[in-house]
Amino acid sequence: MNPQFERLLERAEHLIARIESILPQPLAAPADWSASIAWRYRRRSTGHGTLEPVRHVAAMALDSLKEIDVQKEKIERNTRQFVEGKPANNVLLTGARGTGKSSLIRACLQAYAPQGLRLIEVDKAELTDLPDIIEVVANRPEKFIIFSDDLSFDEGEPGYKALKSILDGSIAASTPNVLIYATSNRRHLLPEYMKDNLSYTHTDDGEVHPGEVIEEKISLSERFGLWVSFYPFSQNEYLAIVAQWLSSFGVDAKAVEAARPEALVWALERGSRSGRVAYQFARDYAGRAGAA
Repeated sequence: MNPQFERLLERAEHLIARIESILPQPLAAPADWSASIAWRYRRRSTGHGTLEPVRHVAAMALDSLKEIDVQKEKIERNTRQFVEGKPANNVLLTGARGTGKSSLIRACLQAYAPQGLRLIEVDKAELTDLPDIIEVVANRPEKFIIFSDDLSFDEGEPGYKALKSILDGSIAASTPNVLIYATSNRRHLLPEYMKDNLSYTHTDDGEVHPGEVIEEKISLSERFGLWVSFYPFSQNEYLAIVAQWLSSFGVDAKAVEAARPEALVWALERGSRSGRVAYQFARDYAGRAGAA
């Protein structure tokens, strides 16, 4: 063969390999599923999607979550049913910020990971790739929670339609080893405007019916089988959470009692009595007190 022609073929092969490397590729399963109990889905700038193991999963025990016993019972029961192969629902956790929505999901993961529960975190912008993620894990023996935190949509976002279809609307049957857990500060996941109320209609007897705009805005959230609502904490509930966190940091009971006024001032300055604020105060106070 002509040497010049051989060099041309070699350059062409290199060029084709470079082009193939930047083209979107099908999502591949991780080489080692035992690398972690939690995974993150990431889409690279090249368009390639990957499942990355979370090397250091934030530890959280169910017993550490206080003042949300009703919500904890519902989520823990649904998760237990799922892990045991019984019917279970996709879950939407909504309500006040910092009240333990995502912490409760992490605690369930820690509790049921020994029984095969795994979690895949997917950002809102990447929900359009949900069918690919589900296809990768569909034949695995583990149970997977696909978790999207702080979920809300603006009008026309593609992830909205993708999630809606996956939850209940696709021609494909639901995958028995996958559930979707999402947290949001909005119950209906879409912004609501005063003008939306103009779409309401009423019958001659005065009965009110929501219009198409309202129906569309609630259509996604109602596809979650289980709704769990979280509410702002009272002062006593906030102080109970502060005491629990201080104790977990090794602060003695006398110091915990003495910290109450400071904890109230801390919440006042932050404008919130949430569990997150209680945890942040406990870290600050325990650090100043020299606790481990």
